[in-house]
Amino acid sequence: MSIERRPAAGDGLFILGLIGRAGSGKTTVARALEHDGARVIEADRVGHEVADRDPAVREGLIAEYGAGVYRADGTLDRGRVAARVFRDPEARARLDRLVHPRIVARIREEIGQLRREGFRGVVVVDAALMPRWGFERECDAVIAVVAPESEQVARLVRGRGWSEAEARARLAAQDSNEASSAAADVTLDNDGTPEALARAAREAVSRLRAGRGAPC
Repeated sequence: MSIERRPAAGDGLFILGLIGRAGSGKTTVARALEHDGARVIEADRVGHEVADRDPAVREGLIAEYGAGVYRADGTLDRGRVAARVFRDPEARARLDRLVHPRIVARIREEIGQLRREGFRGVVVVDAALMPRWGFERECDAVIAVVAPESEQVARLVRGRGWSEAEARARLAAQDSNEASSAAADVTLDNDGTPEALARAAREAVSRLRAGRGAPC
């Protein structure tokens, strides 16, 4: 099956989508590529900025959760929102409709800004939900990072302080490893050391750039 990607643009950018479930190892890959000079756009960071600062999003969330959903410093009480959306699919769908289009718009803006600044090289868009947005069609290539669910849960419990039940609930709301692989050009199995994963990512990016005719 052919996977649609952005047409050759000649803008000097190699837009790399990075997908996979929480705890898969995407951050390890992103940091390795950033060390090599890539620019990284994290959808989670963009989502936080949108939720905290976008007037329409703030209005929508206050209407649904009450004014107390924002703390005194103006930031969203994400724990309060998460506690609801991970047990109420309709609330999650409303949140997604409100926030996701704005996240995608901001990602496009940041890519455009890099282009205007004259950046030439790899732009990593780290976004687990990318296939749901259709944004993979705006990338030159997509890498999926996968790991056994038991490992993903253990990393989330260890790294984010979640309970095992909370980690499994979060993962259940995300695309499966199989779905991520189906949307990607390359799948990296994170079943070894961080160093091995970083090395595999660098090798994959070199192959993918060569396949698109981009300088390596």
